Amino acid sequence: MTSWLPLSPAERSVAIEVLVHGPLSRTELARRLGLSQGSLTRLTKPLIESGLLVESPETGATQARQGRPSQPLRVVADARSFLGFKVTGDMVYGVVTTLRSEVTARLDRPLTTHDPAAVADVVAALSAELAEGRPAVAGIGIGVGGLVRERAVVEESPFLGWQGVPLAALVRDRTGLPVIVENDVAALTEAETWFGAGRGLDRFALLTIGAGIGYGLVLGGRRVPFAEEGRGPGRHWIIDPYGPLTPDGVRGSAVSLLTIPSIEYQIRAATGRDTSYAEILAGAAAGEPMAARVVGEAARALGALVAQIANFALPQKILLAGEGVGLMDVAGAAVHETVRAHRHPLADVVDLETKVSDFHDWARGAAVLAIQVLVLGEGRV
Repeated sequence: MTSWLPLSPAERSVAIEVLVHGPLSRTELARRLGLSQGSLTRLTKPLIESGLLVESPETGATQARQGRPSQPLRVVADARSFLGFKVTGDMVYGVVTTLRSEVTARLDRPLTTHDPAAVADVVAALSAELAEGRPAVAGIGIGVGGLVRERAVVEESPFLGWQGVPLAALVRDRTGLPVIVENDVAALTEAETWFGAGRGLDRFALLTIGAGIGYGLVLGGRRVPFAEEGRGPGRHWIIDPYGPLTPDGVRGSAVSLLTIPSIEYQIRAATGRDTSYAEILAGAAAGEPMAARVVGEAARALGALVAQIANFALPQKILLAGEGVGLMDVAGAAVHETVRAHRHPLADVVDLETKVSDFHDWARGAAVLAIQVLVLGEGRV
């Protein structure tokens, strides 16, 4: 991979600060990092010489000031491209981003098989199409729902029926590019930490609802990895032990109350009809009794879940994302009411942000993995 390495830890801290928060003046950068001007000059010199950072003279009134003009430092965002992919059970979604995670193109292709080689072929074909006419591609990130080992092997993915699939190697062999594979929620957490809702926060939590339940936690500005990451923590996150069953018999968990398949299953079991999630939400909004009951239970479950995260992780913000967030449009008031009921009366109001996202947003999250490796270096992410 084209790289600006080797960089010292101090140099990396400068590069990341400008990448995530820039452009920044030298004075502001020194203040943020607690450095003297001399130390900052020493650290920025190799970054400018390597092309990672450039000086951008200020214009207008600021140039009229006496003395040496201020020259904020910024990254050359479009000098390289990064590819990100989200692999679901039936589609591959792809994006191209700049170094600052700005999406410049997006494509998707259906999957007709879960054969690993065939999936890698689809990713490689999309990579070639997305890269055409773009600045040099520095790397590929791939997000998969499931357990990923060593950022290379999909150890287990229930959505794809995979076990021990060396996806990074398969795609690398077909594209000739460095490839990083990660659990999709972990990738999205990294993206929101660097470039999204969690940017600049010391404590931040991500909760996703959709086909499953995903959870990411950031402490000290860094994502906290955990052993069951990718194995669906929501299945064992019991909210109501007397709550509804999932198709496989789990009762009252976050999965049984909140996921799209479980909500659709509850309506099908009660009515005998197949009803989509969007139709269920619309029915609840219109006051249909069965839909309103199921959606109301889901809203209260989500409120309890958010309150538990707030009570124990103490995040400065919780981001709610995923394809199931339409629940907030219909039953957001019930969610917030439940959060308050499960919190101390004097507790701060939970900063709950909702992000309407599609699978290309998840693909963007995967592209951030490649950005991190380029800036931080292999093994540093």
